[in-house]
Amino acid sequence: MSVFESAPLFPKDAIFALTAQYNHDPSPVKVNLGQGSYRDGTGLPWVLPSVRESRRRLSGGQKLHHEYLPILGLPEFRSAVGKTLLGAQAHIAIESKLAVSQSLSGTGSLHLAGTLLRDYSGLTHQVLLSEPTWSNHHLIFSSLGFEVRTFRYYDATTGSLDWKSYADALHAAEPKSIVVLHACAHNPTGCDPTREQWTEIGRIIKAKSLFPLFDAAYLGFRSGNFDEDAFSIRHFVNDLGLEAAVAVSFAKNMGLYEISNPPAYGAKVATQILSDESLRSMWFEDLETMSTRIGTMRQSLCDLLVKSGTSI
Repeated sequence: MSVFESAPLFPKDAIFALTAQYNHDPSPVKVNLGQGSYRDGTGLPWVLPSVRESRRRLSGGQKLHHEYLPILGLPEFRSAVGKTLLGAQAHIAIESKLAVSQSLSGTGSLHLAGTLLRDYSGLTHQVLLSEPTWSNHHLIFSSLGFEVRTFRYYDATTGSLDWKSYADALHAAEPKSIVVLHACAHNPTGCDPTREQWTEIGRIIKAKSLFPLFDAAYLGFRSGNFDEDAFSIRHFVNDLGLEAAVAVSFAKNMGLYEISNPPAYGAKVATQILSDESLRSMWFEDLETMSTRIGTMRQSLCDLLVKSGTSI
């Protein structure tokens, strides 16, 4: 019997399972309305011109390497995200109170935020989610031991936000509960509160001492304007002075999926090396080069220490 006999079997991700069925369907007239990744007119992932140019600049010199990042992530990235998300002037005003950590895209940042709030905050272990919402929200917070509560978000009969249900749920929430908010382009309904409704949501959250956790995966997708789509976050933080957590991802609005799901670049490099005889032979030589040099450097260090009279 395997030691993993009692391990639970989680259901397949519904979106990825549907995409797999779509890819295997031989029909020439199929249309994919599922996975929310941007495609070009031929159905292929679109590499944004800005991303292509950024890659060219990085690969044109010695800037691109494969070294470890600091534990909190690339410092320049963390700074740029804070400034872009909150606005340059607001970022200056609250920079001393701002904590930014790089993680594995949307799911990773939500999990990190959930762990932080569970273990190191004075908040309750209750999380309020809209219904419907991104399926991962339920899995992430339930796996962390949170009590997940939901409220009806969308009125299918009117095709609009169920504002009464939303406001009632916030009023009924236990103080110091966590509220997961879709910053814009609500997944999966695409229906967002108006600015006036966001203002009221912020007022209730502040009055009830609730904690807002923004899932910001689609900034720029809703209106075509990043600053416009960041209104909810900026209003809560800059205008209301609320403490908040923001899980921001550039997987969708920069088309950088393969970096985080799971990291694809290194896997592609390794696959070529492991599958191609000439590259594998070259790699074996590289291993010998590194191993030999490490031994030589160790011996040189030892010789210098002995020569200097250091006890080793």
